[in-house]
Amino acid sequence: MNAATAPKSRSQNRLEGFALTVLLQGFPTFAGAALLLKLAHHEIAGGVVLFVAMASIFHGLLTPWLAPRFPKFLEHSYEPLFFDASLSFVEKIEKWRAQPTTSLQLVTNVLMLSLLSLLAVGAASMN
Repeated sequence: MNAATAPKSRSQNRLEGFALTVLLQGFPTFAGAALLLKLAHHEIAGGVVLFVAMASIFHGLLTPWLAPRFPKFLEHSYEPLFFDASLSFVEKIEKWRAQPTTSLQLVTNVLMLSLLSLLAVGAASMN
């Protein structure tokens, strides 16, 4: 059975790319930054949740627009696969995970967040 799929609309493709950029690239970066700021006893205006949410959203909105214009500066924070209209949502994630640089990025994020969590537990136990 060979079923033809309806072409994906441009707005749906952009929404998928935005969601993947925010969740898989922006959120871990800004969550780590917020944790570092809290560990350094810096107050974040509006709170940590607002900072991480807003920074991730701005990252998701601006990166697809700026990355093609400045590829050298944003090569590690932009994934063109997320905006490929020929792929389904699941295929975008599968192809992204299959790249060698992605596993390095994911391991780096996990190690960074684990180390920061360990530092937070240590700092909380000292007070």
